Formats: sequence, C-alpha cells, structure tokens
Amino acid sequence: MNKLLTIGHVVPRQFVRDYAFKSDLKIKWVRPEKISCIKPEKSGDLAKLPPLDPNEILPDYKDSKELQNASEAVKSLFKLSNNRNSLTTRYYRDEMVREVQRHGQDFGSMEAKLAKMTAFIRRYQEHMETSPRDRVIKVRLKELIEKRKKFLKYLRRWDYPRFEWILEKLDLVYKPPPTNFHWITRKESLQKLTDIYCENIKEERLEAYHKELQAQQIPYLEDAIKKMSFVRQEQIDCDVPVTVTEQQIEEARQELARLKEAREAEAAATQKQSDDTFH
Repeated sequence: MNKLLTIGHVVPRQFVRDYAFKSDLKIKWVRPEKISCIKPEKSGDLAKLPPLDPNEILPDYKDSKELQNASEAVKSLFKLSNNRNSLTTRYYRDEMVREVQRHGQDFGSMEAKLAKMTAFIRRYQEHMETSPRDRVIKVRLKELIEKRKKFLKYLRRWDYPRFEWILEKLDLVYKPPPTNFHWITRKESLQKLTDIYCENIKEERLEAYHKELQAQQIPYLEDAIKKMSFVRQEQIDCDVPVTVTEQQIEEARQELARLKEAREAEAAATQKQSDDTFH
C-alpha cells in the first residue's frame, strides 16, 4: 500500500489536450478601419468639385466692359481665386444648381436644394482635408449630409425616376440605413473566419481524395476486366449459370480506353503549356 502511494506521488498526472486553440488555426482577425461620416466614401460623393480656373472672374463682373479694358492689377482684384472662399462656394453652388434646375428661375425645387447641399458638402470636405480640427465646419458638414440623406430618402419614396436621375447628375450614391443594425464583434468575426477555414480544409481534402480516386481508376478497371474474364471462364468451365456477360467486359474495356485517351490528352496539354512557358 505504501509503495502504491509512493508511486502515485512520484508519477504526475498528464493531461493531453485533444482540441485546438484558435491560435493553432493561424486565423487572424483585424478590426475594419472606421471611416468617418464626413469622408466622401461614407457620404456617397463619388466625384469632387472641378478645379477652379485661375482666370475666372467674379460672376457679377463678367460682362463689365470697363473691366475688359482695365490693367492686369485691376483684373486680379476681381478674380475669383483672389477673393474670399464664400464667393467660390457660391460660384460652385450656382454651377451645380444650373445643371439640375427645371427652368432658369428654379432655386427651390427638390433637385435645386440637393444640388445646393451637394456643393456645400464638397466644399466643406475639401476644407476638412486641410483643416481636420475645424469643429464648426465639421458639425455643419455632418448636419448637411444627414439633411441630404433625408431629402434623398423622400425623393426615392415618392419619385424614383427623378431620384435616379439626380444621383446620376450629381455623381452620388445613396446608401439606405440597414433595417437591423448589427455591431461587428471580434468573437463573431472569428467564428465566421473559423468556419471559412474549416470549409477550405474540407474542400482541399475532398479535392485531394478526388484526385487520388481518379489516379486509381485505370488500375481498378484493368484489374476488374481481368477478374470478370476469369470469373466468366470459370463459370463456363464449371458448367454453372454465367453471371458475367461479354457486354459488361466490353463496356469496361471501352471505359478503360476512354480514360487512357483522356489522360494522354491531358498530359500532352500540360507538356505543351510547360514548353510554351519555358520558351
């Protein structure tokens, strides 16, 4: 009894792990990068504002005859690029409204309002690229994007052809909110990645097993033809009912010939492809 107790104390129990940790599967999950709601990728703006012509004159002074005969120093004072940014924003707004308005005096329709908001949004996005800490413009930009989404949602519901037309004219993409919001979590993502990993392993093993069976087809048919011929001859010699017919043996031979031709053609194609690659 004392010896058994001593042996029990000396030999420790060994636990063998018969399962795998997630680290053993070599699955790595990286949290998707969070895109700010003010970025064009999230707001749905596919295009940016066109570059401003450096010689563009203020719209109110384009038809001025005195300005045409003025000196270059005076003309530079009336260039759009040398004036405040609000005038440039107004210029882009008017140009964008002119593309979608129903008539020359249309500034209050749904299309004109969406064009105005789009012009302001894209101007604010350009400003945020150079001044990302401007909180006032950032708040205005968020409000404008949400307001435009509501207008697009309303237009999509009540006038779908016009909704598609305005998206095409303004280069926009409308992303409706999901019916059921779902947070992306690490646990659930790892479960999906594990399922995909297991499915890939299963497909690889099935493909390897399929190739192994294909490699055994020709030897199997050759052996089957020999055995069927032997069994048929033995049944004839023993004067017992014949269960193996000549038709069965002939079908097996035809199948064997077809398989050999297919393998030879496949080998020739592979050899030709390797030669072309080499040359």
